[in-house]
Amino acid sequence: MENEQERSTTFFRFEDLRIYHKSLDYVNWLYSQATSVQDEPLVKSFYDRFMVSAQSISLNIAEGSSRNKSQFVYYLKMAKSSVRECVVLSTIGQTRAYINDEDYDYSKNQLMEMTKMIGALIGSLQRSVRSSESDADDDTD
Repeated sequence: MENEQERSTTFFRFEDLRIYHKSLDYVNWLYSQATSVQDEPLVKSFYDRFMVSAQSISLNIAEGSSRNKSQFVYYLKMAKSSVRECVVLSTIGQTRAYINDEDYDYSKNQLMEMTKMIGALIGSLQRSVRSSESDADDDTD
């Protein structure tokens, strides 16, 4: 049974990525924030939009992981765009008092960490692509 579970968690490459799990943790945190608010239409629509952006981080990582390295970099850049959307939404939420200062700081710290992690993964993939391209150039000489 354990081997079956272990195999299923590594079947999809993105499930091995720490950034993927970090982005899911952020989505779960945001769900807990959203469920604690009242049913005001403006607040609800704010959290609905925030949730779309947060989920988009994880979704882009997952989608890109099934592509070639260059395309994966593209999807990771899209994930970074979603992180930036979440930064803006965090600021709006704090300004409108939908998010308290402590939760705003938590959100910003998580988003900064995700940006760094995605950036490091992009850098690694780009170095790998350049390395394989130069190896191919060497083969043609």
